[in-house]
This record gives sequence, structure tokens and C-alpha cells, in this order.
Amino acid sequence: MRGRSLIVFALAIGVSILALPLAAHHGNAAYDSTRQIDLKGTVTQFLWANPHCVVAFDATDNAGQAVHWMAETENPTTMTNMGWTKGSLKPGDQITIRVITVKNGKPIGRIVWVELANGQKLPGRLLPLVDSSKPEDNPKQ
Repeated sequence: MRGRSLIVFALAIGVSILALPLAAHHGNAAYDSTRQIDLKGTVTQFLWANPHCVVAFDATDNAGQAVHWMAETENPTTMTNMGWTKGSLKPGDQITIRVITVKNGKPIGRIVWVELANGQKLPGRLLPLVDSSKPEDNPKQ
């Protein structure tokens, strides 16, 4: 009986240790919540996946060089509730996108909203990290 209790205790400790990094996953420490930028680009890939949907797109920097960006948002269930579908973005689509950038300056961001070529604006966050000074800039949720 003592051996079984020891095994259960060891498994509980193991699961606890493995679960700790999962809690850290949802932090926003990598993002500069004070810096939002708008980019115009071409979608190269749209991943409709858990734990986050990801938009990969190419944009041009101030020097005219192409930059490959990756921007994440919420999970598919939340995205569906905000008006997105698996087919909302396709490779080749032209978009304007507002992202909260990462602190290290790499072309990675957290989506605030995406505007499609037809003018439809889709929210990228259930609750934006930074409120816009102009309410019309943030899509209705």
C-alpha cells in the first residue's frame, strides 16, 4: 500500500511541475503594451489552431524591404464568437493589421484588429491590451 501511495504522490508532483510552464504561456510580458503599429501586408498563411490562431504576412518596412511578420490572436472558439471563420484569411489577401509589438523589436505581434480589403474590420483580441484614444479604431465586440 505504501508503494502505491508513493507512486501517486510522485505522479502528482510530476504533473504539477509540468503544469507550471502552461500558466506562464498566457503572460503578456513579451509584448510592449504601449506600442501599437498599423501595417499593410499580404497574408502568407493563416493558422486556425489552438492555443492561438496565427496570421503570417509580409509587409514593407520604412527602408522598402520586405519583412515577414507573425501575429497571434485568440483561440478558434473565441475567434468564431468575434466573427472570424477558418476562411477569413487566405494566402494572397491584402490586409491592414494593427499589432501590439514585442519588446525585442522582432516582427512578432499580438493582433488588435485586422481590416480586410473589403473594409470589414475583425477584432483580434477579446479585450485589447491597450485601449485606443479613438474608440472607432477598435472594432465592436
